[in-house]
Amino acid sequence: MSPASEAPLMEARGLTRAFSIRAGIFAPRRTLHAVNGVDLSIRKGEVLGIVGESGCGKSTLARMLLGLTPPSSGSIALDGQDIRAMGRRAMARRVQPVFQDPYSSLNPRRGIASIVALPLEVHGIGTAAERRARAIAMLDRVGLPARYADNTPGQLSGGQRQRVAIARALVMNPEIVICDEPTSALDVSVQAQILNLLMDLRREFGLTYVFISHNLAVVEHIATQVAVMYLGRVVEQAETATLFGQPRHPYTQALLASVLTPEPGLGIPDTGLGLAFPDPLNPPPGCPFHPRCAQRLPECASRAPVLAQGPLGKVACHLHPPGAAGLSDAGRSASHIPSTTPAP
Repeated sequence: MSPASEAPLMEARGLTRAFSIRAGIFAPRRTLHAVNGVDLSIRKGEVLGIVGESGCGKSTLARMLLGLTPPSSGSIALDGQDIRAMGRRAMARRVQPVFQDPYSSLNPRRGIASIVALPLEVHGIGTAAERRARAIAMLDRVGLPARYADNTPGQLSGGQRQRVAIARALVMNPEIVICDEPTSALDVSVQAQILNLLMDLRREFGLTYVFISHNLAVVEHIATQVAVMYLGRVVEQAETATLFGQPRHPYTQALLASVLTPEPGLGIPDTGLGLAFPDPLNPPPGCPFHPRCAQRLPECASRAPVLAQGPLGKVACHLHPPGAAGLSDAGRSASHIPSTTPAP
């Protein structure tokens, strides 16, 4: 069976998450759509990178995929089974997180072997001695020898703490690991080490990753597919090489143009997006990106585009209607910006 015809390991359909927000004491409540109609399909062994500006809904989407935040509407299926029918423990056996901040995601009062063994304890797996042995073996696999087993998180560096978080996620032998900005709190040199580790573990354990980041260089290095989010929606999704080499949505082009380059004399790039961020409490009609888009068409202000499959992937843009082939002139001229993150 080819990868294209292989059934997805995890599939999201029409995911929406709305929050009721009060702007002030006397102000009426307003609805914020953090995630708005997202469809995703993740196949076994893939690394799906999710990128976008802060506030676009990436972390809310991650929490829904983990089963921690219920969607307002839509569904998530794991191997064809709705996760709402699975139960929290069954879900946790198969899907585990690695969070952004290694300083706050670990219990500061426990030794790291105890932290890593906690999922085994919760699920009643093995004896206390067996759980500790399994935790120490996993710590060793992520680069922390047995002599660290009784250290507390406060005695470790940021990179070491993130290794503990990765060991805790993998000790249950999950199928999917959802990484929410796992390297953003680390030094650049440590980022490269953690990325190398994640890629090695993926090959060794046959893992599937959902990798959420605002760092395009990191996503280009690790992901096999990339989904670009804007105001709670996926506006483009394609294979990594295609998306970075031939971006079609104007927002994707602007994101790639925003990456700093070490080339002398180029200065700070001008993305053309302006200084104001979009207001998720007051989204514009039509295409949500059209007020910031230099390529907008008349219909962009009144009619929202749908995410449609094209020859190079999926895109939600009136410049690329369903069935159209090729790129716009702007897409052809969008240059690939070299990575500023040291290659792991």
